[in-house]
Amino acid sequence: MCMRVVMDEKIPYLKNALLGMGCEVVAKGGSEICRDDVAEAHALFVRTRTRCNAELLEGSAVRFIGTATIGYDHIDGDYCSRNGIVWRNAAGCNAGAVLQYVQSVIYECVPCLKGLSIGVVGVGEIGSRVAGWAEKAGMVVYRNDPPKSFDGIEGFVSLAEIAEKCDIITFHPTLERSGMFPSYHLADKFFFDSLKKCRLLINASRGEVVCNNALLDAINESKVGCVALDVWENEPLINRELLEKAYVATPHIAGYSAEGKINATRMVLDAFCEFIGYEGNLCLEKLSSPDCENVVAATERDALLSIYSPLADTRLLKENPDDFEALRNNYKLRREPSAYKIVLK
Repeated sequence: MCMRVVMDEKIPYLKNALLGMGCEVVAKGGSEICRDDVAEAHALFVRTRTRCNAELLEGSAVRFIGTATIGYDHIDGDYCSRNGIVWRNAAGCNAGAVLQYVQSVIYECVPCLKGLSIGVVGVGEIGSRVAGWAEKAGMVVYRNDPPKSFDGIEGFVSLAEIAEKCDIITFHPTLERSGMFPSYHLADKFFFDSLKKCRLLINASRGEVVCNNALLDAINESKVGCVALDVWENEPLINRELLEKAYVATPHIAGYSAEGKINATRMVLDAFCEFIGYEGNLCLEKLSSPDCENVVAATERDALLSIYSPLADTRLLKENPDDFEALRNNYKLRREPSAYKIVLK
């Protein structure tokens, strides 16, 4: 049987691979995918802008959903379970890209890291990498992850302790609106009122993890120093005052590296192949070397910022706030540090 597939047209490397598998492919903008599109589709490949719920899926032939993202709050898992729809995300696919983003943000905002304390909220694949790098950079690391603490894993602290002790706080949980460990508005007015010495706050997880109104009040009341936001509540209709006052402000592109994208595509394709029992070859292109792959610098900070600085993306968004979605969808994928030969003088 020829598989009919609907996909977000902005998922790179995917369409040719699906065509190579013999699938019939319809590619559209993620926010434009509608009920009529998926009515006769067997599989759906999405990013965060496609809400996979009853409104979209009821009565469709869809039995597999692959989201080329780490997050999955745009998928109604309960509905899928009740209706025999298998879904898979790409857990950890862009961890290297988000680590690169966090490193560059910290290096742009804080001149000397040794001896500073950093709180990592959410210690999955991304948070673990951030914490590991921070320790190597000489920072004292506090980890917060209530589900892991509940499972008896040691080495975690409360959010209150992070608010009290940390110079830098960076958020990396999945967005959970209910359950035992909700993360919706995890950083709320109470959290910001309890900050003691936060010099830099970063959110590169989901916009709703941080209450944007409470954050704006905290900035206006000097309860937090620099703020770096890659994700926002109500994207793409983001708070303009908060945009103006954030030192780093980017359009949800922290994970947008070429490596992260091809990892995500490979992961959802592998899951799809397992689902349908496909054992043929996948036509996935390989990444070429960067145009200039040698990076010579005096320090790691200089090397990483020469590869990527978030300030250029910040300037573009602040100058063109109405173009949030266009800036995101047409973002030129950057390369991660692993693609370069870095030589420290």
